[in-house]
Amino acid sequence: MSFAADHPLTVRVRQICMAYPEAAEVVAHGRCTFRAGKRQFALVGAGHDDVGAVEFIPDDSERLALLERDDIFIPPYEGAYGWLALRVEADTGDWSLLAELIDTSYRQVALQRQLRALDESGPAVSGLD
Repeated sequence: MSFAADHPLTVRVRQICMAYPEAAEVVAHGRCTFRAGKRQFALVGAGHDDVGAVEFIPDDSERLALLERDDIFIPPYEGAYGWLALRVEADTGDWSLLAELIDTSYRQVALQRQLRALDESGPAVSGLD
């Protein structure tokens, strides 16, 4: 299974990610990635397998607590750089949590002007369930 641009999981993740200031979608290594400037903050899929998951950069203070959850895991490749992944499908999973995790991930990599724009505009996405 691949998570191409028209896959329902990618479409739903795009709704969250593209609401952020200067967000861009880029296909890299066969996966849709979402970036703040040049830096990635979310990836659809985990590695190149069939796992319905979204990768994100967690806040260091929340990492251990997140890893206690059954639906969070260390993904191949990006996991070595601190990324985690949340198992979700387009119609199942904790989408409210994912929106929060994507927000944290975006804030980890965004430029100061992007953060100012985000803070001035309020929450990027709400009411995902």
